[in-house]
Amino acid sequence: MTSPGSPLRRTLGTGDAVVIGLGSMVGAGVFAALAPAARAAGSGLLPALAVAAVVAYCNATSSARLAARHPASGGTYVYGRERLGPFWGHLAGWAFVVGKTASCAAMALTVGAYVWPAQSHAVAVAAVVALTAVNYGGVQKSAWLTRAIVTVVLAVLAAVVVGCLGSAESDAGRLGFGASEGAGGVLQAAGLLFFAFAGYARIATLGEEVRDPARTIPRAISVALGIALAVYACVAVAVLSVLGSGGLAGATAPLADAVRAAGAPELVPVVRAGAAVAAAGSLLALILGVSRTTLAMARDRHLPGVLAAVHPRTRVPHRAELAVGAVAAVLAATVDVRGAIGFSSFGVLVYYAVANASAWTLDRAPAARLVPAVGLLGCALLAFSLPAESVVVGAGVLAVGVVSYAVRRRVTARG
Repeated sequence: MTSPGSPLRRTLGTGDAVVIGLGSMVGAGVFAALAPAARAAGSGLLPALAVAAVVAYCNATSSARLAARHPASGGTYVYGRERLGPFWGHLAGWAFVVGKTASCAAMALTVGAYVWPAQSHAVAVAAVVALTAVNYGGVQKSAWLTRAIVTVVLAVLAAVVVGCLGSAESDAGRLGFGASEGAGGVLQAAGLLFFAFAGYARIATLGEEVRDPARTIPRAISVALGIALAVYACVAVAVLSVLGSGGLAGATAPLADAVRAAGAPELVPVVRAGAAVAAAGSLLALILGVSRTTLAMARDRHLPGVLAAVHPRTRVPHRAELAVGAVAAVLAATVDVRGAIGFSSFGVLVYYAVANASAWTLDRAPAARLVPAVGLLGCALLAFSLPAESVVVGAGVLAVGVVSYAVRRRVTARG
């Protein structure tokens, strides 16, 4: 085995990094997030999507600037540590690892729900094991598989958009731009939709595995986010034009219900298969990203140092990947998908709040600080607009992270 300080292998180009980001963003979220967002926002779904997009843009811009300055594995864990101090880095890393491990379980359960609903937990565990094995084989293999998954998912989403907008059932009058549930509903919907946009963090966490990271990471983040925003906008408009906000809010499988209502029932099995593939792609990228942040935190002893080992042949943080996979498998066997998504959204928004605060320190010019200021405010607003249960559980888990940091500092001081 290599030592904890062994370097990872720089094999990913801009295209690979974009695909990994898209595998996270254009994934299961687009198949699952629209219905709960419509229930929260009513006819304000599209304004909620716009709010989520603005916050995502600010977060992506801050992340890209920070990644160019600090091209190391760990993403905002590293940025917070370097720009704000060890505590803030620890808090960001803790929020990311715990929240995104819950996301791994949610994506695995989504695979199970579409592949074999009666045995969704068993299928979810199998999906975690299989995709952890893929990541264990090397990051380049993960990029190849993610490219195939993204291609399939984009083709399925294109079929949904064409099928809905080309249908006689499509009516632009169903789009609606009002906020029938009020500003609070729009903000809660934006927070739920943000869950589906947060995949660009996976690009930043690969800072030690991309070629020319100062140039590659910012470009890949911008391209991936732009494509994801365009895809989500098209899908939301297409589905709303057929179902309307009321029909979408009551849908159990929004995209499948939309193509059925559009008079194209033959597309329903295709959409279900696409949803399962999309969830698998998200799970693959999540395991990849969480294990890299785990590696960075283990190097600094915020997590057990044994997790910092890098495999001598594949050059991946194999112990971190196995640990993340094991925890995700346990959660996939036991938790409810809706609770996992709510908690994950809270953790991710805290993570990006630290990223924006870190980006604030890069430049003193007021114009340069506008984007991170808007991003920080947006993250805080969306986090506390989530359902109360998600906020309470998320705050409790963050408190555990704060306590663990304090205990570690005290033990280190005594040693």
